Amino acid sequence: MRKSIRRLIAVTIAGFGIGAGPFAALAEKAPYAGMDARDIASLSQEDVDAILAGRGWGLALPAELGGYPGPLHILELADDLNLSDTQRAEVQAVYDAMKADAQKAGSAYVEAEAMLSHMFRMGHADPQRLELMLKRSSDALAELRAVHLRAHLTVTPMLTEDQKEIYARERGYAGGHGHAGHGGHANH
Repeated sequence: MRKSIRRLIAVTIAGFGIGAGPFAALAEKAPYAGMDARDIASLSQEDVDAILAGRGWGLALPAELGGYPGPLHILELADDLNLSDTQRAEVQAVYDAMKADAQKAGSAYVEAEAMLSHMFRMGHADPQRLELMLKRSSDALAELRAVHLRAHLTVTPMLTEDQKEIYARERGYAGGHGHAGHGGHANH
């Protein structure tokens, strides 16, 4: 019991970045304490839930931070952006397709990571299996990321330059400057 309490404290300290105090050394020595109970070693339950729900999980940050708005955030800001009914419908359709595709690709990624964890836990790890499992996982993650990035590419040209500027400003990106001109031209 006492050991599990120390582990919990170490994980909490490590998670909050607390470096001082009597448990700092334990957190440094055991940064993965408590993670051994995870079903999937590389993913927290929160990660799994987000991935299986089709949420972005930060996979489209190059697009988002590079001036290519995301469909979910466009829909969340629809009133601020003064989206037309046509724009709303088109962005919603892209979002719905993205979410379905992300759930499918995400499921494949989670399954591959689960198989990788299982392989090591069961003592069945060998170089050939490892290469196969890594290929499955990386292919699934690449597809999942592509789903999210393609959605950003698809919706960006649906917005006017003014809407892109408002989007960037509302999302807190450099006051909106430098983002609005990216991603093509609106046809609405």
